[in-house]
Amino acid sequence: MRRVRSGVASLACLTVALGLAQSPVLAQPDDHPADKPIQAGTDFGIAPFVIRTPSGPEGFSIDMVKEVARRIGRPGADIADMNMSGLISALMSKRIEMMVNPFGITAERSERMLFTEPYLGTGNAFIIRRSDEMKGVDDLKGKILAVNRGTISDTWATEQAPKVGFDVQRYENFPDSVQAVITRRAFAALNEIPTANYAASQNQQIKVGFAEYTGRNFGFALRLESVAFRNKVEEAIECMKRDGWLVKNYEKWFKQPAPKDPALTTIFPGWGPPGFKGHDPARHTPKCS
Repeated sequence: MRRVRSGVASLACLTVALGLAQSPVLAQPDDHPADKPIQAGTDFGIAPFVIRTPSGPEGFSIDMVKEVARRIGRPGADIADMNMSGLISALMSKRIEMMVNPFGITAERSERMLFTEPYLGTGNAFIIRRSDEMKGVDDLKGKILAVNRGTISDTWATEQAPKVGFDVQRYENFPDSVQAVITRRAFAALNEIPTANYAASQNQQIKVGFAEYTGRNFGFALRLESVAFRNKVEEAIECMKRDGWLVKNYEKWFKQPAPKDPALTTIFPGWGPPGFKGHDPARHTPKCS
């Protein structure tokens, strides 16, 4: 699938989002066909969630969506590569059924998308050159921070830049933002804690200078009308927590013991992330085979 230019993607996303707000719709039977692979989308440059290889994408998120497909009886998953600015547009225009990249659950996003319950916790992590030091956010003053365009990191940087006094450089993918640090075009690159920790473990030129857990969590994102499908996907995730599959998948790809992260093991009450729009408090017990 071709990448979409960020400006066009933003306009398309806004148009569709406004249409959804004005005219609520129901999911159609052919939106999630039971006899076809799940159509999913993610950025292939976010290791170890997704790693581009000669034989196709691999990683934590790839194994996870394939396991979801197996557990709900879908014949596998077709996973399209696109950057963040194109993912939401592809979801809203029904080119994909859900986003499976590490995507933070926020109140603003919950107005436009439907989330599964959390499956992994995260926060802000700042990648710097190994020879540099960073003890806190104030150390960004007078410097340049690299971020992925359209991400939570971008939102955070945009809000904090005038308060702290740093400049923001935006890149289309995570590796480019890290390269900006290595080549001294930026002092630091901001990303999610799991992604940043893994990147630093793979490259001796960089390290995580500072990190802070924010209570933010990742979830799979779907269209607002895909309630029944969301619940199927979420039930599979709950079963993956119950039988330990999710923890094993984390340890397989992150090459370290799983952290004491409630999202990895907790089956949350109801459907969807508690405290956000789209959460259904109805009690249920996951039917795990």
